[in-house]
Amino acid sequence: METVYINQKNLRDWQERAIPTVMALGYFDGLHNGHRQVIKTAASIADKHGLPLAVMSFTPHPKTVVSNGKEQVQHLMPIDEKIEKLNMLGVDTFYLIKFDKQFAKLSPEEFVAQYLVDLKVVHAIAGFDFSYGFRGSGNLDRLKADSNGIINVTKVDKIEYRGEKISSTCIRKRILAGEFNELPQFLGHLYEMKCDLNGTVLKPHLHYAIPQQGSYEVGIKNGADELKCQLVVTKDGSLKPLHSLPIVKMKSPISIVWKKRMAINEKELITQANVY
Repeated sequence: METVYINQKNLRDWQERAIPTVMALGYFDGLHNGHRQVIKTAASIADKHGLPLAVMSFTPHPKTVVSNGKEQVQHLMPIDEKIEKLNMLGVDTFYLIKFDKQFAKLSPEEFVAQYLVDLKVVHAIAGFDFSYGFRGSGNLDRLKADSNGIINVTKVDKIEYRGEKISSTCIRKRILAGEFNELPQFLGHLYEMKCDLNGTVLKPHLHYAIPQQGSYEVGIKNGADELKCQLVVTKDGSLKPLHSLPIVKMKSPISIVWKKRMAINEKELITQANVY
């Protein structure tokens, strides 16, 4: 998979290099079950027409830019992990667009012309609530018209679990609250984050959502091995195993697989972790 970082300065160059593609559009944080349905739909259309499959996403999160940095979004996964998973899903080209104030001011017509039509997109696929252009004023119902009929459009219906829309927002809320029971139905798997082992503290890589203070049952993955562990998230967000890990056998990065929150003697466990 080719990853293409696009900004205002190099946009024209990539427009000139572009070839016809089928493109899935979205932020795709976490690549949850709803996102996978969008990409699966796009892959089916690309295969039918014998065209490459592309995905377009944006960085940083639009809310961060629109709020002038006042709203910082905690992510479900960093960009490097998103790239890795998109590659596993069979994506041919991943366009990562720099979302800045200049980009945010583009009208819906300007976005479609510059970032879709001029990048040779022939079919665009997105979730039912995808929006684009200044203040999100563009939507899938008008995208074909905004492209002057050049781009065909497929809208993927809302994906739900027990009547709740599957979204990065609802997944993030559950993670931050330490509620992991339903995550496989939303995310497609247990929540996992890559970390470095720094003495007795596990240091997560940047841009992961950290559960709230408390004690948790987790799995510590190092290569093919997984070690059951009790982990405490302290008040300052540090991650401390309740018992020492076999550091000699572990090489960074390792992964934490979050299983469930522990409620028994939680205050005692947190105190013990702060001492350890």
